[in-house]
Amino acid sequence: MSPLLRTAAGYCWRLLVVGAVVYTVFMVLGRFHEVAVAVFLGLVATALLHPVADLLARWMPRSLAVACALLGSIVLALGALAFVGETIAAEWDSLVSEFRAGLDRLEPLLERPPLRLSPHALTGLRDRIGDYLSSHRASLLSTAVSGAGRLVEALTVVALSLFCSVFFIYSGDRQWRWLCSQFPRGAQQRVAVAGRAAWRTFTGYTHGIVLVAATNAILVGAALFLLGVPLAVPLALLEFFAAFVPLIGSPVALAVAVVVALAAKGPLVAALVVALIVIIGQIEGHVLHPMLMSWAVRLHPVVVALSVVAGAIAAGVLGAVVAVPLVSVVWAVRQALRSPEAGL
Repeated sequence: MSPLLRTAAGYCWRLLVVGAVVYTVFMVLGRFHEVAVAVFLGLVATALLHPVADLLARWMPRSLAVACALLGSIVLALGALAFVGETIAAEWDSLVSEFRAGLDRLEPLLERPPLRLSPHALTGLRDRIGDYLSSHRASLLSTAVSGAGRLVEALTVVALSLFCSVFFIYSGDRQWRWLCSQFPRGAQQRVAVAGRAAWRTFTGYTHGIVLVAATNAILVGAALFLLGVPLAVPLALLEFFAAFVPLIGSPVALAVAVVVALAAKGPLVAALVVALIVIIGQIEGHVLHPMLMSWAVRLHPVVVALSVVAGAIAAGVLGAVVAVPLVSVVWAVRQALRSPEAGL
């Protein structure tokens, strides 16, 4: 056998083994995806709240500091949701009337070139949607019931993630040292180095993406409020959560804002919101990500895009959210294990 063929065969069987291991891991995570999501959310909460708990622990016992950090974050999140719900309820009647007036304004525009839609196309579409809702009421009700079951699952995941985050924040260092001690003595140093690199990268990514999302949400909310677009606060909150999906989330959230602006305020304001999409995209891509993310996530934009798409194909929206931090952590572990500190 030639040396070239022997080398190729050696790499091939190694790739097959790695592929089988990765496939098995994803199969296990897919089978127990609720547990995996709960642990991931617990790690995110730990990355965000561990510094807060450390700061509070200077003036109070550690257990009380952890409780204050978690309860404060829960109250803040529930308050934001209550504020959004109150805003939507207060603006709902005016929003419905503005949407109807906006549809009436859009119909003459859609009848002109280049679209040349038939007259009353939007009215017919609205009537068909109403007929569909009336004729499929039973199926929609069953979907709502199944959605209630999903809500119970989601609440269970949130409760488990809070339970995990309590112990991660309170004694995560001791838990990690215990886990490292379970490995063979010769591998403990490498596991410790890999774990520190992984946690440093994950924490940096979490802090960076939260800052990017908050900045985007503030810019979007302020711009929509100045333009007079309804539901500026809920749309800003949607932009905040959408920013956790790199490259894709922000344009999708701002596209929703364009639709709202088009129906409520007309084409001119919608065009200004489109310009807002371009400006915020430039700020995020050329200012925020280089400043806040480059020190934590050293990945090429092509790798980020491929990771997001692959994660979305594998596990939907959740996969798109998890893909970039997962790839970043794997890359950081690889780089750390090649360093002299790993003892290799």
